[in-house]
Amino acid sequence: MTDEVDRLVAAWARERPDLDVRPLEVLSRVTRLARHLDRARRTAFAAHGLEVWEFDVLAALRRAGRPYVLSPGTLLAQTMVTSGTMTNRVDRLESRGLVQRMPDPADRRGVRVRLTPRGKERVDAALSDLLDRERSLLSGLPSDRQQDLSGLLRALVAPFEADDLAGPPPA
Repeated sequence: MTDEVDRLVAAWARERPDLDVRPLEVLSRVTRLARHLDRARRTAFAAHGLEVWEFDVLAALRRAGRPYVLSPGTLLAQTMVTSGTMTNRVDRLESRGLVQRMPDPADRRGVRVRLTPRGKERVDAALSDLLDRERSLLSGLPSDRQQDLSGLLRALVAPFEADDLAGPPPA
C-alpha cells in the first residue's frame, strides 16, 4: 500500500539525493492526519452548533467535574490562549447561554466561569459525535496497533509539552 507521502518522499529523494528525507515519511503523515482530524472535529462540532474554540472552552469546564466551574486563568492554561482572547470567548459563550460568569467567593474582584446545563448538553453531544468520527478514522488499525501508535506519538509529543510546562527561559 502506498500513499501520497510515499510519492512525495520518492520525488524529494530523486531531486535531492544529498538529503536524508526520511523524517518526511513520519511527519508529513502526521500533518496529513492532523488535517483529517481537524476536518472531522469541525464537522462534529458544527453539527452541534459549535466552533472548535467553543468546544475547547466548554470541554475544559466539563472535564473539571461538578459544579463545572473554573477560573479564567485555569481556562487560559487549558486552552492556551491570551487573557483578552479568553475574555472575548467567555463573552460570546455567555451570550449564547452556554456559560455563566459568577463572582469568585475567594476573591471579590475575581470571577469564575460555570458551564450551564445547556452548555453541558451541547458539549456532551458534540463529544459523542467526535468520538464516533475519531473511531472511524482509526478503524483501519487493530486496537493493539492503535495502542502502539499512541505510545509512539506520546514519546514524540512529550518533550514539547515538558518544555511548555517549564515555561520560558529566565531573562
